[in-house]
Amino acid sequence: MSPEQATLDPKKVEEFLGKAISDVAATFHAGLVAIGDKLGLYRAMAGAGPLSPADLAKRTGTRERYVREWLSAQAAGGYVTYDPATGRFTLPPEQAFLMLDADLPGAFQLSVGSVRDEPKITDAFRTGAGVGWHEHDGGVYEGCERFFRPGYAMNLVSQWIPALDGVKARLEQGGRVADVGCGHGASSIIMAQAFPRATITGFDYHPASITAARQAADKAGMADRVSFEVIAAKTYPGTGYDLVTFFDCLHDMGDPVGAARHVRQSLAPGGVWMLVEPFANDRLEDNLNPVGRLYYAASTLLCTPASLSQEVGLALGAQAGEQRLREVLTEAGFTRIRRVAQTPANMVLEVRA
Repeated sequence: MSPEQATLDPKKVEEFLGKAISDVAATFHAGLVAIGDKLGLYRAMAGAGPLSPADLAKRTGTRERYVREWLSAQAAGGYVTYDPATGRFTLPPEQAFLMLDADLPGAFQLSVGSVRDEPKITDAFRTGAGVGWHEHDGGVYEGCERFFRPGYAMNLVSQWIPALDGVKARLEQGGRVADVGCGHGASSIIMAQAFPRATITGFDYHPASITAARQAADKAGMADRVSFEVIAAKTYPGTGYDLVTFFDCLHDMGDPVGAARHVRQSLAPGGVWMLVEPFANDRLEDNLNPVGRLYYAASTLLCTPASLSQEVGLALGAQAGEQRLREVLTEAGFTRIRRVAQTPANMVLEVRA
């Protein structure tokens, strides 16, 4: 036994081992959530009361033996309950709400897709090169939209836009909006639905995401009220925008200062940039919590590599914090910045020249 091993605290070893086992189990569990999501297992259980594995298999056209093992894992994780007297499993209403209405499986889809790209990120650690957003597993793009969309749907129109001085009235009267880094278009479509007189254009450099955004707009019946273009944040066209929005994307950009300068010149007099970023405190020690853990992990696998793949490669990271963001905005020429809203997942800044 080495001197280091001799001084180990057995209780601390046991405590950390417990954490590690929990993490390993959670990693496996993410795959099971993805399976349950794709096969409609959660949806089939919602409101159905106690079900046997055979019942659920029949409802979903799946095989009972697989379903039984899946249900057992879900029960061990607290996602469903189990009654040993009847051998039946139940999806409680609270879990059903989060798994279905709040689309929580999207977060698992995002994490599973990110982990699939681990070999690329491992190589990037060695070389210092970046990994572009466009280089990731397809589950990353859909999962990212599903992860953020419920928060946008809940807060964007009811809380965030009204918190911006004068913006809601301008949009109600027919303002112009540039939604930069729009991804699959969820934020653009939500604004188009709420403000039928506004002209809304979503921009993203990723062609596959723009294709998905156009399809989503068509499905939502908004194809005539919102448009999408493939173009980078530093070169999107037009001026005179009453509102420019960046949803959870500035920190992914290689040159956020350059992107911010482009926003500044594209705004109409009195126009506003609404910058939505992952919530973070300014000091690392204040982010050592479950939300910070989630965002630092995602930033390691997605955000930092994306920025390092582009020119400048500032690599703000998903936990940049308001102070660091203010430094970027000030360097770009903005002088009036205030935090107007926050949730556990996001902070919202009103940015004016």
